[in-house]
Amino acid sequence: MKLFLVQLLLWSAVGAQAQTAAVPSQQTPARQRAAVDTGDYIYFSGQGPRAPDGALAATFAAQARQALTNLKSAVEAAGLTMDHVVYTTVYLTDMAQYGEMNRAFAEFFGKIPPARAVLGVAGLTDPPIEINAVAVRSLSEMRPVYPPNYKSNEPFSPGILTHDRLFISAMPHEPGDKVSDDSGAQVDFALDGLKAVVEAAGLDLGHVVFVNPFLTAQIPMRAMNEHYARRFEFGNTPARATIEVASLPNGAQIEYTGVAVRDLKQRRAVRPKNMPPSPTASPCVFAGDTLYCSAKSGFIPGPNGGVYSSTTALQLIQTMRNQLDNLEEADMNFCQIVSTTVYLDSIADIKAFDDVYEKYFRGELPARTTVQQIAPADRSPDKDGHYPDLEQISLIAVRHECPH
Repeated sequence: MKLFLVQLLLWSAVGAQAQTAAVPSQQTPARQRAAVDTGDYIYFSGQGPRAPDGALAATFAAQARQALTNLKSAVEAAGLTMDHVVYTTVYLTDMAQYGEMNRAFAEFFGKIPPARAVLGVAGLTDPPIEINAVAVRSLSEMRPVYPPNYKSNEPFSPGILTHDRLFISAMPHEPGDKVSDDSGAQVDFALDGLKAVVEAAGLDLGHVVFVNPFLTAQIPMRAMNEHYARRFEFGNTPARATIEVASLPNGAQIEYTGVAVRDLKQRRAVRPKNMPPSPTASPCVFAGDTLYCSAKSGFIPGPNGGVYSSTTALQLIQTMRNQLDNLEEADMNFCQIVSTTVYLDSIADIKAFDDVYEKYFRGELPARTTVQQIAPADRSPDKDGHYPDLEQISLIAVRHECPH
């Protein structure tokens, strides 16, 4: 505790826009921060269903409330309330529990619930539910955003506008909607939802800095990319983490969530020299001093590129190299990462992953969420010696003075 207080005092000496402070929690490992406070925004690690003493309630309803209680405890430890939460991602191992989760969610948020995405995944570090979040320090300019003719009683806001950013919910089909069988039509429906929220905030898609396309195996990646690329400027697209998931709410097969910046002068794309311009994703995009980076895997770029390592640990070394290319192009380093989302082919690989991952950080780790989004892949190499991705990482970094 004394060490934590010393660290907190040291970090608080840095300016409010350039500090990170650890928020302690019983819900996370020793080096893992429950939250990272960057001044304007606080990033919270995924919170699971267990009570602080490790007990797991017998029913999903109680487990969902406990996960939200854990999140509330972390938020309050940061000196905030649940009214400050602007975005959440909810991971469920059983999408049939969506309605029960919604009932619990509504109990914990007031008249302005956060923007949100809900994903059905194959595995969590502690099933059946995990919830991460982003909160804003100041409520002075925070307001919900509703597209015209928006009708929903679900406990999330389509968008949350803050002093400098827009946090955009996934806008899935509503119960009773007829879901088109055409994958291109489904992609366009989801993109129209993203666009509607952005435009309701007085912005356009050129303001978007990061996008998460979440899709099931029913949507061909090629079709998604073709329709997506039509909406954005070639070479200046948002950073992107395209994640295949086990299921989505209300029968949807694809949805988009994201972050936009209000002032285009605060937006700048970053592209390392070994990455050609892309019609679908920039490696990283700045929103002021915050850098949103696309998901990276152990793919070796350039001629004869591909994933050539057969284990999670070896692939992760290349992934971190790829992310370092991004960070260095932005004149940043691993110490400035405040939040990561880790996608594993198998949650059973988490120890092998952690043994490598932790070596890249001095002291405490960023806030983090770890999920296995779909069933494990066949790990056999193809005819060219390429292996499937066994891990991916997307990250958020903030310019601040690193502790020595």
